[in-house]
Amino acid sequence: MKKLIAVLAAALPALALAAPAAWNLDPSHSTAGFAVKHLVISTVRGEFRTFSGIVKLDDADVTKSTVEATIDVNSLDTRVADRDAHLKSPDFFDVAKYPTITFRSTKVARAGRGALKVTGDLSMHGVTKPVTLDVVPSAEVKGMYGETRRGFSAKTRINRQAFGLTWNKLVEAGPAVGDEVTIDLDLEVVKDQPKAAAK
Repeated sequence: MKKLIAVLAAALPALALAAPAAWNLDPSHSTAGFAVKHLVISTVRGEFRTFSGIVKLDDADVTKSTVEATIDVNSLDTRVADRDAHLKSPDFFDVAKYPTITFRSTKVARAGRGALKVTGDLSMHGVTKPVTLDVVPSAEVKGMYGETRRGFSAKTRINRQAFGLTWNKLVEAGPAVGDEVTIDLDLEVVKDQPKAAAK
């Protein structure tokens, strides 16, 4: 038994190093944007201004990494107050009933040199569907206060109808609002620092 305890004690530092590192989203240096066609001829862009998330990144085996994120739908901003109010109404997001959008990864895979594909469950408007994000991570850098940071750019496309966002009107050119929504994320995350042990 003593030999087993000694072996486990010796292995603990290596196990600690192997554990995925937690990286917290820095919303002040991140954007969660979307784009959708209007009247077939132009693109309307917007963003969500309030969101949070955590990445547990395993550099030794990236497939063991995980991502979780939550968006406050009420923070939606397309720079037009009347349009924002309509998007928050029961015609679209219905924020009184569905105030958040969440994403929880189910799979992380390499996708060529330096790129990743992150698949997960996107929950929006009371509907949960699998989506896959094309992700490009940056290298680690040191911030102005010695903290460790890195960036991720991610993109995916979804069909809003699949999430129950079905409102539309037909005009001469076609549908007033396109069904395909492009989601663009530019994220900066900060690595958790281990707390000093109490003396």
